[in-house]
Amino acid sequence: MLQIEIIDAEGSTRSVQAPDDCILGKGAQNEVRLDSWRVSKEHARLFRTPSGVLLEDMGAFGGININGVRVDNQYGPLKASDVITIGPFQLHVMIVRAAISAANHPHLRATDADFQKNHQSARSQLPQATEVNPQSVVKEPPRIVNPSAMVATKEPDAKRLEVEFKWRKHIHSKLLETMDLRRHDVHGMSDEKLRQETEELIRQILKEEEASIPSQLDTDLLCKQVLNEAIGLGPLEELLEDDGVTEIMVNRFDEIYIERAGRLEKYPLAFTGDRAVMGVIERIVAPLGRRIDESSPMVDARLKDGSRVNAIIPPLALKGPCLTIRKFAKYKLTVQDLVKFGAISPAMAEFLEVCVTARKNIVVSGGTGSGKTTLLNILSNFIPLGERVITVEDAAELKLNHEHLISLESRPANIEGKGAIPIRELVKNTLRMRPDRIVVGECRGAEALDMLQAMNTGHEGSLTTLHANTPRDGLARLETMVLMAGMELPLTAIREQISSAIDIVVQQSRFACGSRKVTSIVEVAGMESGKIQIQELFKYVNQGYSRGNGQIRGYFTGCDMVPSFYDSLRASGNELDIAIFKPDDTLKFDQDMSESYQDHVQNGALG
Repeated sequence: MLQIEIIDAEGSTRSVQAPDDCILGKGAQNEVRLDSWRVSKEHARLFRTPSGVLLEDMGAFGGININGVRVDNQYGPLKASDVITIGPFQLHVMIVRAAISAANHPHLRATDADFQKNHQSARSQLPQATEVNPQSVVKEPPRIVNPSAMVATKEPDAKRLEVEFKWRKHIHSKLLETMDLRRHDVHGMSDEKLRQETEELIRQILKEEEASIPSQLDTDLLCKQVLNEAIGLGPLEELLEDDGVTEIMVNRFDEIYIERAGRLEKYPLAFTGDRAVMGVIERIVAPLGRRIDESSPMVDARLKDGSRVNAIIPPLALKGPCLTIRKFAKYKLTVQDLVKFGAISPAMAEFLEVCVTARKNIVVSGGTGSGKTTLLNILSNFIPLGERVITVEDAAELKLNHEHLISLESRPANIEGKGAIPIRELVKNTLRMRPDRIVVGECRGAEALDMLQAMNTGHEGSLTTLHANTPRDGLARLETMVLMAGMELPLTAIREQISSAIDIVVQQSRFACGSRKVTSIVEVAGMESGKIQIQELFKYVNQGYSRGNGQIRGYFTGCDMVPSFYDSLRASGNELDIAIFKPDDTLKFDQDMSESYQDHVQNGALG
């Protein structure tokens, strides 16, 4: 048996006993499980030989370091002082008793070739790893390697990637040659037909090259990778299918990050080169009539499912083509979902629904990725079904459930630099289309003036979003955007326009833990002494982050202020309980009691 001491990233130590031949990785079937996204399912193999215990790299992306030096294939025999680094874990291996008899387990003496053949059946006969008491094992004190002294190595297996990239490029180029010789008219094919014929050609090429392809490469995986890169989105295909991934960020061809549950993490796969990234960008923007080249190196686009895409290429992007995809959720969230997730309180949701129905003009303010568009979608679906709704966006993201709906999208300039239709022109045009409601995806510039004028000239109940950290900052930014229209209006006139047009500002915030919440709802209460007056109706009281899971904690409450239009809401038949604006001291008391109880438990005063 082998005694293995495991130290995780937080410094916690555990010891396990494992068979003389065992697999280390995050797979549940492994004898030694290392649970981390940086560890492969079968990352490494430990096995005992007459000369000692050897360590074998199973070809994982993260690789293995011994005392800070990268292991290419095998290393051994191991010493008790050797520090094995696998992902965030440090391991020390000792032999605690005689090895299992080779007669009973002949695979322990097998060669590497034989090991691949009978490993699965032999593993099922070996005892699984069990937790043991570290104090019961006498061992040489491990030598912890100073991380700063370790040799810096590139995380992916460079040699393996090099071979994989080489063959992927080779197969890809052969594919293009074959399709060209056969004069395939790919433009006339359906997506399904193109994918089917391309896969058949790739498998034919792989069969012809079978004798030359290295044995360590999986031909099925190679076929899938070439197919995705030839007519799909390469390594991004799996990420787009993963509902848990909300954003994909390609910094360069070999550096991909994703957002999952509000947290950023690095994705282990990569493109073969800058040309592959450029190919993916062109396949996204071409069907939309957009273009990207050196003369127009930035583009906004969208995928078929509505996901928003931004791309920027050299010479503006110094590290290579950059691609950012904000995925569009397949499931349409409702206000009940936001309440269930703790993003908004039932009282706040009820108030916003009444405001939309009563045709109040609402601005949703927040930072990048705070959930403004999601909230705008939900608020837009409160609009009564009989009304005519027109949406205006840079890149269409809003998905409304109304039958009487018109969606407009701005257009960039063509190759001659002409033909651009900005959002401002579209907002002006909507006024000639007899709208009941105008929904602008986001105000970024001079269109803010036209939006305010629409709100002030009989188009009540309009909705929009803007970037700002607080409601007060949002109103100040509106002033700046109106000034961008070049009308040279005095500041007082601009503020009067804003105060008479905007009824409600909803502030959406994203916290460090990844959660998103409506942190404030304020009413724009007019002008006084040349300043826009606001009064807060609801707020989220932030009580810091939980010590256990790092999640934000706090509670929603009213601010003991009733909106000035409350009487008009009642007169229009929109009943609203005035009690929802009262401070919710009960929630605060319960929260304080809960935190106090936790403090006492942690300090040993209770339990």
